[in-house]
Amino acid sequence: MTSQTFTYDKGKVIQALRYHFITRREIKFMMILVNVFAIVSAALFFFRKISPLAFLMSSVLWFILMLTFWFLLPYLVYKRAATFKDSFKAILTDREFRIENDRGGRSWPWNDFSTWLESPYFFHLYFNSRSFFIVPKSAFEGGGLLEARKILRSKIG
Repeated sequence: MTSQTFTYDKGKVIQALRYHFITRREIKFMMILVNVFAIVSAALFFFRKISPLAFLMSSVLWFILMLTFWFLLPYLVYKRAATFKDSFKAILTDREFRIENDRGGRSWPWNDFSTWLESPYFFHLYFNSRSFFIVPKSAFEGGGLLEARKILRSKIG
């Protein structure tokens, strides 16, 4: 199955990168920990067990963490990756996933991928927990989207 030629929309890619960061186990754990810390510090401040400065510091920590994962990291990844500024065509066969552009192409056998994930606008194809490739769903029109899902489900664990 061959997709249409696609390009990456910056806003959708930023959202997909946010989705990637938020779904990582270690980031989820850290965010839960910081949120619990913020709630506990708010309760302690309410009962006058800690000073306003301690409460302010925990609030600033929470705010910086949320800004980092929601804005800073996705924009940095987008800015550094030249991939998002090019146009591609994805080819899904029984043996491999292939990506092509005007300058050439690259293939990966399906067993190179550890898992896949579907977000609102993309298929995330993971090589490992940190390395992945995103393919826009808009590249597969009509029944092509269902066929792409079916291939990904059957080929990637």
